[in-house]
Amino acid sequence: MPKTIPTLAKSIREYKGAAIATPLLVTGEVLFEVMIPFGTASLIDQVKRGSDLHTLLMYGGGLTLMALISLAFGASAGLTCAKASVGFSKNLRRDMFHAIQGFDFATIDRFSNSSLVTRLTTDVQNVQMAYMQIIRTAIRCPLMLVFAFAMAYIMGGWLAFVFLAIIPVVGIALIAIIKVVHPIFKRIFHKYDELNESAEENLSGIRVVKSFVREDYEKQKFSHAAEEVRRDFTRAERILALNAPIMNFAIYVVMASVIGLGSYAIISSKGQLIDVGQFSSLITYGFMILMSLMMISMVFAMITIAEEGANRICEVLTTSSEIVSPENAVTAVADGSIDFDHVGFSYAGNRRREALSDVDLHIKSGETIGIIGSTGSSKSSLMQLIPRLYDVTEGSVRVGGVDVRDYDVEALRNQVAMVLQKNVLFSGTIAENLRWGNPNATDEEVVEAAKLAQADEFVQGFKDGYDHMIEQGGTNVSGGQKQRLCIARALLKHPKILILDDSTSAVDTKTDKLIRLGLASYLPETTKIIIAQRTGSVEDADRIIVMDDGRISAIGTHEELLRTSEIYRDVYLSQNKQSHDQKEIEHA
Repeated sequence: MPKTIPTLAKSIREYKGAAIATPLLVTGEVLFEVMIPFGTASLIDQVKRGSDLHTLLMYGGGLTLMALISLAFGASAGLTCAKASVGFSKNLRRDMFHAIQGFDFATIDRFSNSSLVTRLTTDVQNVQMAYMQIIRTAIRCPLMLVFAFAMAYIMGGWLAFVFLAIIPVVGIALIAIIKVVHPIFKRIFHKYDELNESAEENLSGIRVVKSFVREDYEKQKFSHAAEEVRRDFTRAERILALNAPIMNFAIYVVMASVIGLGSYAIISSKGQLIDVGQFSSLITYGFMILMSLMMISMVFAMITIAEEGANRICEVLTTSSEIVSPENAVTAVADGSIDFDHVGFSYAGNRRREALSDVDLHIKSGETIGIIGSTGSSKSSLMQLIPRLYDVTEGSVRVGGVDVRDYDVEALRNQVAMVLQKNVLFSGTIAENLRWGNPNATDEEVVEAAKLAQADEFVQGFKDGYDHMIEQGGTNVSGGQKQRLCIARALLKHPKILILDDSTSAVDTKTDKLIRLGLASYLPETTKIIIAQRTGSVEDADRIIVMDDGRISAIGTHEELLRTSEIYRDVYLSQNKQSHDQKEIEHA
């Protein structure tokens, strides 16, 4: 907690005024509230003395005024407390989201999507509730406890000390409950992650679930995760629930003792030691003291629930990306040349389990490079090192003659456009999605890029054309349409390096060829790297790289590799056996 509190406090910012005003207003509320029983005792004494109506009305008016002032302070404290707590949670979510946006891929890999969603929602909600309790209830209760005890001592003398007997009982009970409950809540939040992960996987893969008729399996998986959360939460809440009966028992015992002792004192001293008015106010102050202790225990329970969530939030806020721009970073990328100098790379940072080993490759600016290889040969891993989505484990990668680690990260990535294997479109219009590549692109430039990516024809087929709304994840367009829109988006960026990571796998060979022709004419000086499973997608490249098990197996043109690379020849023949046999017959 010593590290957690300062980290969370940074998110208060513009709501600091409301956070400070709340305790001040609560103090005013408590001061006037504890004066009311004192005034009531005086009123009772006046009634006993047989005071006239005017005097009684004066006392009654004073009590009413104090009640109204206390109410005004309390209502104002409620408003400022709500403003401070809701604003704090807004800033907390914003700060977490901004922190996540700055994570590199290696950092993101450490957090699951479901865990980040839980931290942004459930954890923040719990912290918000605890913060609300801290700036209001946790201030009000100790103040009430101190002021009410002081007034009880003034009114009842030694009888006031009876109320303090409950404090050790409450303290021991709270410590015991928190010690047992905290590990359970820590476990619950991890199970929340699993619950959200189950829901997220099901919703994102709902078409697969239905096509394989696996609804019952998914229901069972979700129910199991929900039952795990229910079981632990029930156990934790059952233990926390012990707090109320323990407190009530202690309150009733103390009140019974005070009433018994007070009544005896009144009778035995005939009102000389303590009067009826004093005794009535003593009882009221006693309830204030005991209710304050009850509320303090509830605040501690809320803080216990929120503590683990606060730690998880701070884990996100304090996690720094391993990939950052260096001091005096290079901000201009000279050209699209790429050099891999004996590069080794491991996702875990362990050189014994490298995804890439001793890759030595040099690509000239403006070249068109094809990359082919079996699944798992680390084709995509190789390309992710260029925009520095990951850092090499050994060796170096240079772009435009400069080590990528010496560039300003944003400047480097602005000159590298990637169309990934898993194409992602965002909710919004088609035009808005394409302008991710260039927010300032004109309508004409948007249409031109779409035509080059062979997307304009189907876009014009929509009733509202480029204003057609794309649903979240692009679920209302086909896989091929999604790929072409993503290519158009990359073209609008006018990058020095364009990477197409198996991004035409869902289009036919004719459209694939037209896209490649469009790339050659639209971006002649851009280095184009095409990762593909089909040899037809790379056979026109200046050079083709054959990857095998994280290493470069061969480099050459299509014709050269057919003669020298067994891997490439096998892939080509498996995909083009019929046409190849026909050529052999004609040649014979």
